[in-house]
Amino acid sequence: MAYPFPTPDTRNPLILPDGSAHAGTVFLKAVIDHPRFIVGDYSYASATHPPDDWATHLAPYLFPVSDERLVIGRFCQIADGVVFITASANHRRDGFSTFPFAVFDHATAANRPSLPEWSGPDTVLGHDVWLGKDVRVLPGARLGNGVIVAAGAVVRGDVPDYAVVAGNPARVVKMRFDAETIARLNALAWWHWPIDRILKHEAAICGADMNALEQAAP
Repeated sequence: MAYPFPTPDTRNPLILPDGSAHAGTVFLKAVIDHPRFIVGDYSYASATHPPDDWATHLAPYLFPVSDERLVIGRFCQIADGVVFITASANHRRDGFSTFPFAVFDHATAANRPSLPEWSGPDTVLGHDVWLGKDVRVLPGARLGNGVIVAAGAVVRGDVPDYAVVAGNPARVVKMRFDAETIARLNALAWWHWPIDRILKHEAAICGADMNALEQAAP
């Protein structure tokens, strides 16, 4: 039986051979309802044991009252075990103690000196980013378009477009393409095309046929 390509608001877009939906794979736009979590169309996450709350599963320290945001572009791929350690996980570290006394004294927690005045910057993923199993993304990391992060890596800072990174701390292992090709891909921005156009030119996108892809551009 043929199935149409799922819409971005489909909870479980992966259909198994028996016709059932794979519960452990979700389009994030369908399962995330969080004021500080911004996710683009068709980005998905997978989990061996699907959680009830995907936002907390992926970003346990991102709270509705957090200063920062977690921003994920379109067509990102997030493997099992990935965790975003966002800036609200930070403790004040300019004094003699990092202990967050205020969080255990709810009646007077606001504006207590043991809390940082500002937790930190947004964490941002570009488009078409692939995070391997058990990756950790640290507060304020900014990953460019087309980045690949190897399994188990711990990512911090800025990662350039189309870099492959691995290790702890993650370092650039190689660039997927040369600078000219990367510039042409960013100019094309195929991830913003209508899904029908993307699927029509899937072979050019996945086969790295730049000439065909540029001819297909609107």
